[in-house]
Amino acid sequence: MPYRKTPAEVRRLEAARDHLVACATAVVAEVGWSQASVTAVADSAGIAAGSVYQHFPSKSALAVEVFRRAAGHEVEVLGQVLDGPGTAVERLAHGVEVFARRALENRGLAYALLAAPAEPAVGAERLDFRRRYRALFAEVVRDGMTAGLLPAQNGEITAAALTGAIGEVLVDPLGAPDEDATVELLAELRAMALRCAGAPSV
Repeated sequence: MPYRKTPAEVRRLEAARDHLVACATAVVAEVGWSQASVTAVADSAGIAAGSVYQHFPSKSALAVEVFRRAAGHEVEVLGQVLDGPGTAVERLAHGVEVFARRALENRGLAYALLAAPAEPAVGAERLDFRRRYRALFAEVVRDGMTAGLLPAQNGEITAAALTGAIGEVLVDPLGAPDEDATVELLAELRAMALRCAGAPSV
């Protein structure tokens, strides 16, 4: 009869895995994907490098989990804002501002999620999450059209343009932080998003 882990063992392993992912996320935020070696992550977690492989079969698998968790949280936050109170135009403007503000408050991790060079497996995850961002923006654009607040348009194309433009605008500020420019940058991003969707300023 095969050995079955007890509930306590399962919880311990899950906690150890979560701790490892949290440490790996911090390392990636500090040094980027290429420098986030298994040894660096293990040192941060206070374990031997070989112990990492008890939880993940490869560095790539660990990197993918880091990306999924971090990006998944950002998608969840944006979704809550875009589905929150206010008109579609207000939600769109607020969503763009919240997304950008959160990125600027954690520049290292945001740069890693949006633009930093990464191995193919992480690149594939990045593309998948871009689709998820587009879907959220497309939904609020459609809401705006239904309410007569936005002109008729292809919501999917507008959402793709928004997703790409926001990421592109943030790349340089994330790589070379200038705290004094944050307020102006957020205002410009809001205005850009509304122009892209054909909405008045709010």
